[in-house]
Amino acid sequence: MKELTKAEEQIMQVLWALQKAFVKEIIEELPEPRPAYNTVSTIVRILESKGFVDHEAFGKTHRYFPVVSKKVYSRFFLKRMITDYFDNSYQNMVSFFAGDKSMTLEELEELLSLIKNQIKEKQSGNDD
Repeated sequence: MKELTKAEEQIMQVLWALQKAFVKEIIEELPEPRPAYNTVSTIVRILESKGFVDHEAFGKTHRYFPVVSKKVYSRFFLKRMITDYFDNSYQNMVSFFAGDKSMTLEELEELLSLIKNQIKEKQSGNDD
């Protein structure tokens, strides 16, 4: 799987939210200033060539839909980030975020709770 460019990711975010859309509908969901129709159409075709998107034909128009789910891409992207920025260590990543002064006490407690729940699941053999 290839990493998406910013523009490709922006289009994918819209497609993940809408599930199926014509280029015109994608453009309507993008923030101002909106790109030209041809620009979005080109990006969607690039996404299709990369295997992220497919389409249904309606005469000369196409309705596009994601082939790669947001969850699958998120896992790929996170794994790449952990490899590239945290020496391939989840511990380094969690330590980085736990040490972030902008995290609230509630967010830290939620993170700790999530980790504790994962530990319990792995100990009982119910891991993903």
